[in-house]
Amino acid sequence: MDHGASSSGSTARALLAIGMLIVIYGLLAMLGFPQDWANTANFHEDEHELETHHPPLWMVVPFALLLLIIAVFPMIPKLSHWWEDNRHKFLVGAVLAASILPYYFFAVDFKIEGHWPGHHYAYPSLHGPNTELTVEVLANALMADYIPFITLLFTLYTISGGIRIEGDLRAHPLVNTVFLAIGGLLASFIGTTGAAMLLVRALLDTNRERRHVTHTVVFFIFIVCNCGGCLLPIGDPPLFLGYLHGVPFLWTLQLWKEWLFVNGVLLVFYYLWDRFYFYPRETPSDIRRDETIVRPLRIRGLWPNLPLLLGVVLSVGMLDPSMDFLATGWHPWMLLREMVQLCLVAVSLLLSSRAVRQANRFNYVAIAEVAALFFGIFITMQPALQILKAKGGELGLSKPWHFFWATGSLSSVLDNAPTYLVFFQTAQALSHDQGDGPAGIDQLLLVAVSLGAVFMGANTYIGNGPNFMVKTIAERSGVPMPSFLGYMLYSGCILLPLFVLVTLIFLL
Repeated sequence: MDHGASSSGSTARALLAIGMLIVIYGLLAMLGFPQDWANTANFHEDEHELETHHPPLWMVVPFALLLLIIAVFPMIPKLSHWWEDNRHKFLVGAVLAASILPYYFFAVDFKIEGHWPGHHYAYPSLHGPNTELTVEVLANALMADYIPFITLLFTLYTISGGIRIEGDLRAHPLVNTVFLAIGGLLASFIGTTGAAMLLVRALLDTNRERRHVTHTVVFFIFIVCNCGGCLLPIGDPPLFLGYLHGVPFLWTLQLWKEWLFVNGVLLVFYYLWDRFYFYPRETPSDIRRDETIVRPLRIRGLWPNLPLLLGVVLSVGMLDPSMDFLATGWHPWMLLREMVQLCLVAVSLLLSSRAVRQANRFNYVAIAEVAALFFGIFITMQPALQILKAKGGELGLSKPWHFFWATGSLSSVLDNAPTYLVFFQTAQALSHDQGDGPAGIDQLLLVAVSLGAVFMGANTYIGNGPNFMVKTIAERSGVPMPSFLGYMLYSGCILLPLFVLVTLIFLL
């Protein structure tokens, strides 16, 4: 199959889908729906009321089963090939998601907290099935969380796919360290996925003449795919979910001390390890080739994609329906933020160089995988969130370091976005009305949950979405990457002691 033709077909289908969504939104706006939803979002009913009723514990089984399948199926030879098909991922998630709905439809006898379009409660029906209540559960999962979440990831992924950094510098330890440092900074502003996809191929090209490259890619995953992304909500998916649940857009900037400490220590450690251990072990012939074969870095596709990425940041920060837009008294319409982001994607696809996307081997497979998996995750985790909202104060978690390690431990073996939301709700339940931070959560508890989800997503390949993507790209470029357990040996020896220091310095 001709790659260029395939890419053109995918772009045409993406533009057609975006155009249809914009037309539908325009028709809804003419009928006044997004405007009415935005008005509803600014009224809050019983906002600080503590939930005391919750689903039974067995209702978390579909959620736990889905996360177990995500972790295990890729490692089982007889299932791994079947699991590679995104349609199968979506099917598994949809079946498990559907399995929780009969409980809400027929068995619930208590009210459910709703988050879309505004905070309110849905009550069980006195006569017949709980249709309204079941719709609220789906609205919480899909309208409040999934659609904004996947739209932002899709936007950052697609626009950054139109930028290419290419070249072959001398792969000195300092050069690689600068690559990692730039990626760690970019991760907070264009997302860990965007930064990773933007820089990984240039880093691999620069190190093509070296034999000892595995550790460089591992540190790239540590820093660029994870630890660098904690300064803004668009940096890492967990923080964006926090933003959707009431954390101000710029609140995460106060994590700069922890960000600087963790990434600074990793960069210094990498430089010393590469400079005094790996680089001296390169063969003289490889060093000569690396010094001889040099192509300066060239960045293609900055126009129009760099301004479009800035537009994404502005859309997230300024088009929140609950915010007063520039103190004008106008609240942005519901879903306007997502429509603006899709328009930015359309502009990128229309105006970007097709040759750049082809050189990046850009396609939608990776983002389609995330969309398929998270559809099921966001629905099946609703019972767990409701249980934690009601019983979070009884889990024995009370101090910031408890939340840091509890959130981080699960973020290591599960996806860090839903894990963040689970412990976000737990901290919210524990704080009640006494929280002095955003969303009624104690400030230090929120710091701990945020750091645990972002930093410890680096502990395994499955902790954060970009980890596996970078592993795959590196292997296809000829870099031997460690196995699942081999990677954990790296993270256990390097990251866990560092996170102990984070605990001692910032969370006690």
